[in-house]
Amino acid sequence: MAGPVPHLLLLTASLLVQASPWWEHYDSRDSFLCPRLGRVQLERNNAQASLISGRFRTTAFRDDSPLPGLRYTNPRMTLILQGDMLTIEQLPSRIQCTRTERV
Repeated sequence: MAGPVPHLLLLTASLLVQASPWWEHYDSRDSFLCPRLGRVQLERNNAQASLISGRFRTTAFRDDSPLPGLRYTNPRMTLILQGDMLTIEQLPSRIQCTRTERV
């Protein structure tokens, strides 16, 4: 009976990646369609945002930049939300995503 347990743990771990911890308390969740990435989800509040793509999650913190849009940054990327467009910058690369759903 020990065989199924590792599979259950892997399934549980993959489900945990999709759900944010309760203490992060994201106010909104938006889905976007991105070239080369497919569907991604952006969960955010006033202080931080979490970008979910498949089984991977990246957290970025609010940047009070005077540039247009809501900006969230971390050492690897910048997320810029303007209306129904999400720009993911990992210089020199830039990906433009279109909102498909707001929760």
